[in-house]
Amino acid sequence: MLIIMGDIMVVAFALIVGDAGKEKKILEHLKSMKEVEEAFIVYGEYDIVAKINVEQLKDLDPFLTEKIRNIDGVQMTSTMIAL
Repeated sequence: MLIIMGDIMVVAFALIVGDAGKEKKILEHLKSMKEVEEAFIVYGEYDIVAKINVEQLKDLDPFLTEKIRNIDGVQMTSTMIAL
């Protein structure tokens, strides 16, 4: 668990479905974001899994909706918040 100035940082995993052939570009974009600790192309129902760290839970929704979902080629996301 990450501790930031006495507060618990929120860790979440974003499962991302992307357009065929755009997975590498999406991955590169994700890895350039400071909130993304790790990201991997995976096989199965989802194309990419990204581990995200934000300072507060209220920061997660805008990050997902305004940044990740606006990446060219991202079709859908599903998010799991770690406890």
